[in-house]
Amino acid sequence: MKQLLISLGFVLVLFSCQNSVSTAPQVIGHQMTDDGESIDIIAGNLDNVQIWKDYVKAHNDRDLEAIKGMNVDSIKVWGPRGEYIEGTEAHIQFLSEWFAGASPVWNSKYFLANTYTNKKGNLMEWVTSGHDLTMTIDSTEVKVFQVHDALIKDGKVVRFTVAEQERPDKNEE
Repeated sequence: MKQLLISLGFVLVLFSCQNSVSTAPQVIGHQMTDDGESIDIIAGNLDNVQIWKDYVKAHNDRDLEAIKGMNVDSIKVWGPRGEYIEGTEAHIQFLSEWFAGASPVWNSKYFLANTYTNKKGNLMEWVTSGHDLTMTIDSTEVKVFQVHDALIKDGKVVRFTVAEQERPDKNEE
C-alpha cells in the first residue's frame, strides 16, 4: 500500500509539472525604434479588440455621436490617401462628408491586440484589424481591403492609421 501511495504521488507531481501554466508574456513580434533598438511586442488586451469592433460598428451605423464619444478630443487619423485629421471635431466633419459621398460599409475580417512599452516607459496598446470595405461613389461600387492600426488608451481611440489596397477581382481564401 505504501508503495502504491508513493507511486501515485510521483505521478501527480509529474502531471502537475507538465501542465504548469506559463505566466510570462507571449512575445509575438518586435517594435523597432528609430535608433534600431528592438522592443518586444506581446499579445495584448482583448478588451481593446471589443472597443475597436464597437468603433467600426459605429462607423457602419453612421453613429457620429458614438464615434465622437469613443475618440479622445485630440485624436489623430492618417488616411490611405495621405489624409491627416487632427481632433474629434475635424474627424466628425470628415466622416459626415465621406459617409454622404461614399456610403462606406466595412466587413471585418480580423482583429489582433498587441502591446509594448516604449522607451519612455509608456504602455502602448494597439489593435490591428483588417476589413473589406465597399463604397459607392458616383453610382459605382468600389471595393478595397483596409488594414487599421489603432492606439487605444483608457478605453478611447487615441490615433489610427489606415492602409488600403483596391480589390476589383477579390479572390476568397
